[in-house]
Amino acid sequence: MREARKPDLSSIITSPSGSTPAEARAFLDLHQEIEAFDIVLTDANGVGRGKIVRRHELMSIFEGGRHMPISILGLDITGEDVHETGLIWATGDGDLRAWPIPGTLVPLYGTQPPRGQVLMAMYHLDGQPMPSDPRLALARQVDILAAKGLHPAGAFELEFFLLANERDGDGKVQPAHAVLDGRRSAKTEVYSVDHLHGMEPLFSDIYAAAKMQGIPAETVISEYAPGQYELTLNYRKDVMRAADDLVMLKRLVRAQARRHGVTACFMAKPIEKYAGSGMHFHVSLQNKEGRNVFAEAGGESWSLPLLNGLGGLIQTMAESMLVFAPHANSWRRFVSQSYAPVAPSWGVNNRSVALRVPAGDARNRRIEHRPSGVDANPYLVAAAVLAGIVKGLDEGLDPGPETTGNGYESSETQTSMPVDWRAAIEAARASSFLKGALGEDLHRTFVAIKQSEYLRVARTVSELDYHLYLHEV
Repeated sequence: MREARKPDLSSIITSPSGSTPAEARAFLDLHQEIEAFDIVLTDANGVGRGKIVRRHELMSIFEGGRHMPISILGLDITGEDVHETGLIWATGDGDLRAWPIPGTLVPLYGTQPPRGQVLMAMYHLDGQPMPSDPRLALARQVDILAAKGLHPAGAFELEFFLLANERDGDGKVQPAHAVLDGRRSAKTEVYSVDHLHGMEPLFSDIYAAAKMQGIPAETVISEYAPGQYELTLNYRKDVMRAADDLVMLKRLVRAQARRHGVTACFMAKPIEKYAGSGMHFHVSLQNKEGRNVFAEAGGESWSLPLLNGLGGLIQTMAESMLVFAPHANSWRRFVSQSYAPVAPSWGVNNRSVALRVPAGDARNRRIEHRPSGVDANPYLVAAAVLAGIVKGLDEGLDPGPETTGNGYESSETQTSMPVDWRAAIEAARASSFLKGALGEDLHRTFVAIKQSEYLRVARTVSELDYHLYLHEV
């Protein structure tokens, strides 16, 4: 007798992400003009991958998810399969089910015809989390803290370049002309308000787009390189939402820049003689009563949870650097006196260290984590940072003495970090901490992708090779 076939429970489960059809229905009723939607899944490199679907398809996605191939989470930066992840042919490249992330269904600004966007997360067909999804790795760290009665709050800073679409005579990228009047500046222009006026039409559209998507974009400044800018985001009590903010902000900045005829560049170091672009992550922990446990009480210098959190981050920084600096170009950013940290150090109101405790009201006490480049995946960065803090709290780790003055001068006496991308890959591969922080599946996936990309770069004969060796050796 043939065994009775088990029912496919995947067709009747409710959304494991917490999304509901009511959210989609209300959105469609409010936005009759929208004709299509970008559905966006963030891979290990932070690249948004997915589809554009028609308006009539949205309800079915909120009711039953959307089948997407598992291999999406096993791609390198170019979109090529990385077979060593185990997510390609070992699984037959089967479909899993992506579900909408609540609160990320938004209209897109300036699209014609009008479109919307929703972020997605990947789950198995039975509704279990797909462990190689970066966002779900962060969700697991949030749950670990919640079990301890702690809730992480935070915000990311976004540094980036606005570049011309055309290269200069030497084939190098160059800062964009001002979109207002075509003027170009080769000066650093740091904190120049007048310089910002040349990009006013673009930034006005960025702010309008952010408002439409509910992204709390705040201050913009001209940063420490020609064509470099920084946008800050308001602090979120929900660190998951803070990471979503950064993912969505990068997408809209890139889109609005393109509409104004310039390129938004999120490489960590696009111009060799100037500072690179960081993605500083501000984080604190609140207890069940809503009190910031990093805030010191009267009479104490610093709270013990703050010091322990710093201790955990310092101890785990070296083996986590592949998350914070995931690409070959990422490592060009770490230069002395460049505002990028070169050692696992901490200090107060000091921008030469890796972990800065900003000055200000104790109620707002937080850690500013400075190693990550803007090319890093914010979900993975936040997951690794929270896991480091948890380790510090659980083990009562001491961060060591505070770095005062010029942190670059004392960096040689501090615990070393990997010296390059290859060393970071090997440190990550051997790290039991990072395996726990990301989960075994995502750790395997991420390291395999980075190893594949490293080999691609290592075997490439570049123009620099010809410049150095063609006629000399």
